[in-house]
Parts: sequence; C-alpha cells; structure tokens
Amino acid sequence: MQKIMIIEDDPMTRDELVLLLKNETFHPIPVTDFTDILDQVINCSPDLILMDVGLPDRSGLALCADIRRSADMPIIFVTSRDSVMDELKALSLGGDDYITKPYHIPVLIARIKAALRRSNPSPEPEILEAKGLKLNLIKGVISADDRNVELTRNELRILTHMMTHAGEIVARADLIDTLWEHQIYIDDNTLSVNMTRLRTKLEMLGFFDFIKTRRGMGYQL
Repeated sequence: MQKIMIIEDDPMTRDELVLLLKNETFHPIPVTDFTDILDQVINCSPDLILMDVGLPDRSGLALCADIRRSADMPIIFVTSRDSVMDELKALSLGGDDYITKPYHIPVLIARIKAALRRSNPSPEPEILEAKGLKLNLIKGVISADDRNVELTRNELRILTHMMTHAGEIVARADLIDTLWEHQIYIDDNTLSVNMTRLRTKLEMLGFFDFIKTRRGMGYQL
C-alpha cells in the first residue's frame, strides 16, 4: 500500500484528505506536529507528499526545498493560494504539481495517481491482450483473426489505459489525465470524440460494445 504524507495544518482539510486517500486504498500519514517535519519525512519515506503552502512554523515552499535536498518523492501542493508567482516558485523549488482549493476530488486523485506513475515507472509489454483483442504498443495497431487496424496516438493511449485496467471502471478524469501527462491538452469533448473513433475501429474487428459506458462513473472493458 502506497504511503502518502499529508502536511496540512487545517484539521478539516487534513481529515478530508485522509478519508479520500483511504477510499482510494492509499495509506495516508497526516502530520500533526509541525516542529520537525523534515525529520518525519525522512523517517517515514512516503511515496508522495501532499502539502499546503502556508504552514504554522515555516512556508511549505521552504520545506519543499529542504526535502528536495535529501529525498525525491513527488510533492503536490494543495493550497488556497492561487497566485501564479506562488505556483511558479513551488514548481521551481521541486514541487511536482500545484492544485488550488477548492479542488475537484476526481482531478486531485487523478493527479496523485499520475505523479505516482511517473515516479515509479514500470516497463510496458510490447503487446496487451483482452477478450481476444491484441494491442501492439510499439506499432500502434489492434488486431484479431489476422486483421489489423491502426490507431492514432490518442486512441492508442486511451486503449492502453483501458486494457491495463481491464475490468475496472476508469473515470473520464483518469483518461484525460493520461493524455495531459504526455503534454497533450485535451478537454472533455475531445475525449468523447476520440472514444467514438476508437469504438468504430474496434467494431471494424468485430468488437462491439468492447468499451462500455458506465453512466456517471466512466468507462469499463
């Protein structure tokens, strides 16, 4: 279970983050003593840190700089400060992401998962298989019964994410974040267009309703 340290002095926000992380099967570690946070980080060695900018004894920005001198786990700032200068400074000091309050819960969870994936990359296989469909990650081609169909870059990334989470409900925010992570801006409508085109190509190989829409939740293989 991945450990996520919460460095947040507001009890309500801290408790909310603890609950959200537990619901996502993470192991939250809330900080309540703000006098020796750096030592706590080093001793705990969390997989990721959620941190506010404004802390009781010192700025979260200064703390981030100190952490970066001895550790390299992802640091995501979750703060009510929406100043561009604060965000730029947070990122320049080693922060991995900057999310302003009030945050959208699915987006926050998606950003956390993306940061964890980037910090612990796992080698991808060349070919994924699910329900008789083969996806060649190198060639960007889906195949079945000696028939092949080429995918666009976005279609490939969407289907790869779906097939690596086969059986799970994948939120739209997760798919959008998958494309953002690769430096491609995509809005909600663009995702729908890509999903429609991908489903058409799947049907060309006889895979009808391969990706199901779970209304209000996302998609599922």
